Amino acid sequence: MPQVVVITGASAGIGRATACLYARRGAAVALIARGRGGLEAAARDVADLGGRPFVQQADTSDAGQVSAAADAVERALGPIDVWVNCAFTSVFAPFAEISAEEYQRVTDVAYLGFVNGTRTALARMLPRDRGTIVQVGSALGERSIPLQSAYCGAKHAINGFTSSVRLELLHRASNVHITIAQMPAVNTPQFSWVRSRLSRHPQPVPPIYQPEVAARGVLYAADHPKRKQYYIGASTAATVWANRIAPALLDRYLARTGFDSQQTDSPAPTGADNLFSPSDGPAGSDYGAHGVFDERSHPHSAQAALARHPVVTAATTSVGLAAAAVGLGRRLSGRTGHAGTRQGHGPAHGLARLTR
Repeated sequence: MPQVVVITGASAGIGRATACLYARRGAAVALIARGRGGLEAAARDVADLGGRPFVQQADTSDAGQVSAAADAVERALGPIDVWVNCAFTSVFAPFAEISAEEYQRVTDVAYLGFVNGTRTALARMLPRDRGTIVQVGSALGERSIPLQSAYCGAKHAINGFTSSVRLELLHRASNVHITIAQMPAVNTPQFSWVRSRLSRHPQPVPPIYQPEVAARGVLYAADHPKRKQYYIGASTAATVWANRIAPALLDRYLARTGFDSQQTDSPAPTGADNLFSPSDGPAGSDYGAHGVFDERSHPHSAQAALARHPVVTAATTSVGLAAAAVGLGRRLSGRTGHAGTRQGHGPAHGLARLTR
């Protein structure tokens, strides 16, 4: 029997890329998102790649909708083997410029959506004593940056919540597993449809990776879920370790560069955002997996490959950290690029260069 995989936020970005990789395995892929246009396009991708798609239109902030979608999945496809929580939304703005309603919405989707998905998956997996849940996390769940307080708060909350659930599963010696794939900056459509009060077009903080890099990390985590978490991309590992080595230095650096490095030189988008309603609502409307930064995005990550081998990773990290401890302040600098984009370095770009 093929694997039955549920992916929330499957209509675009990392969720869409993950659905395509599972389709190549011949999996039955349940696609959950709000936007009909993106879901229908994702279903076509899954079918074309050899998988069996099943579309469920639902808002993950609504626990009842998530549970109903899971019931429909199991009636159509059978018991769920893997549940991937990926859906989110955000607001790019200083905290003082985000309304209470907006902040609540981001929290409801980007944090409580993961809680709802996890609860729904466990309700079905625990009685069978098998199954895997993968949370799509972020380096920003370890090290916050300015202009993304709601998103950073949600990702920090996911880490704490997931750790607690993981310990409960260990206590009961369950064969159900939960793990987190911590992501770097990824070239997804969110930067074109996110609600933003920035004066220029939002961008991921370089280095940027293609969504397929993230998706490969999700599949590996699902296949090997006994580890607590996986760092995908050199910049993720570098950010986490830099934060442990020199958090005060990173604070000063991010306060100085964090606003500019999250914006290009292009004007801010003028279209509708997806905070309260999907941007891919009409049939035929589809953003796909990739955002607008293809030319600047890495299609591979050597660090992600090394992360599959803990002994090699430990040795590589030790060498990188020794050098980073000496040169962190010197390496954490930004520069302005060309072609209308800011090529500013991320919070641990120097570390990333050492570990990539």
